[in-house]
Amino acid sequence: MKLRPALAQFEEVTEGDETRVKVILAWGEEIHEGTSVGSVSLSARPRLVGEATLRAVESIAAGKLHLDLAAVATTDLGASRIAIAQVHSSTAPGALVGSAVIHENSPEKATARAVLDAINRHLEATL
Repeated sequence: MKLRPALAQFEEVTEGDETRVKVILAWGEEIHEGTSVGSVSLSARPRLVGEATLRAVESIAAGKLHLDLAAVATTDLGASRIAIAQVHSSTAPGALVGSAVIHENSPEKATARAVLDAINRHLEATL
């Protein structure tokens, strides 16, 4: 079985006109953290979560890849609400795409899981 990062913790702090998002991933026995800072606007939140997740993944990869969040969104799919992420990698042709169902009214956690879904196979191949 291949080792994949898992969402361990999600933190969000708003001060004034800035929001700081921290995503902590578990990678085996290790913990890797990524942060992103941006607007307090609720519409900016998915991108902040996606960026923080990618920074944590880059920490796992220890400089072996650079990841860019091309797009992130939530949408209805049948009776479910899902988060979708599109990621570009310095070492993969084309886009990497992932999705996750939004549970417990937590689009932030689903966004982080969608980003991980997009990059998991690529991360395994890179490492």
